[in-house]
Amino acid sequence: MSGNLTQWLMSEAPASRRQAVLGNAWRGLLAIVFNPAALAGLCIVAVLVLMAIFAPQLAGGISPIEQNLASRLAPPSAEHWFGTDELGRDIYARTLHGARVTLTIVMLVSVVVAPVGLAVGTFAGYLGGWIDAVLMRITDIFLAFPRLVLALAFAAALGPGIENAVIAISLTAWPPYARIARSETVTIAKSDFILAVVMQGASTWRVLFKHIVPLCLSSVIVRLTLDMAGIILTAAGLGFLGLGAQPPSAEWGAMVSAGRDVILDQWWVATIPGIAIFIVSLGFNLLGDGLRDVFDPKSS
Repeated sequence: MSGNLTQWLMSEAPASRRQAVLGNAWRGLLAIVFNPAALAGLCIVAVLVLMAIFAPQLAGGISPIEQNLASRLAPPSAEHWFGTDELGRDIYARTLHGARVTLTIVMLVSVVVAPVGLAVGTFAGYLGGWIDAVLMRITDIFLAFPRLVLALAFAAALGPGIENAVIAISLTAWPPYARIARSETVTIAKSDFILAVVMQGASTWRVLFKHIVPLCLSSVIVRLTLDMAGIILTAAGLGFLGLGAQPPSAEWGAMVSAGRDVILDQWWVATIPGIAIFIVSLGFNLLGDGLRDVFDPKSS
């Protein structure tokens, strides 16, 4: 049965659209599995998701915000695996719950920047003319500023909080996706099959959403995966400066900020969340590189 299913998925002449889609997904999964770096990145991201989902269970019921001043700044031990912070809160529990905050920010930013960048880029590339000029000049204005500096400016203007941090990061992260989508659209729009669809009377909206956008998705997904590390670092930077998640929420950047004053004597307070940021950022970079190899037609 499994052999027949594999042959069905790997067929070079799919009999239906569903078979073609599932076959491409299966080939992509195999490419990631047989790519050690991409597989390592996928495992790290999977662990992050599991940490976020099962944080209370993995923490053994320990509250990430419960204070115990009697055991403040305790070193790693059997009772507190990663030690405690300046308020006696368990760093292991806070690190696990911090994965929820990080994953929430990443997901919210992703569902904003990818559609916005894709829409701006495809509209500009397909319609051309003054629409292209206006949209790309707006994109250039955002690209002219360093992303972190611009995010800090927006976050400071909007005020602290996770929602405002997501808005600030989203406002600065969409331009590269617009550039990629426009470049892909300009090339695709000149293809013979697009000209054939237009000659058959397809509307502009149908051409964009049925034909051009699906072809641009792979490049946008790869870029989004590679940008996850930057999004995490920007979110951690905002949290470090007090513009992200607010106390007593467990957020990795804020945890590093809280431990910087005792980094020499109680190193675990800032080091543990810093390591978490590093590992998760590395995982998304490895996964992004693997997806780029999968979607790159020159690699096949």
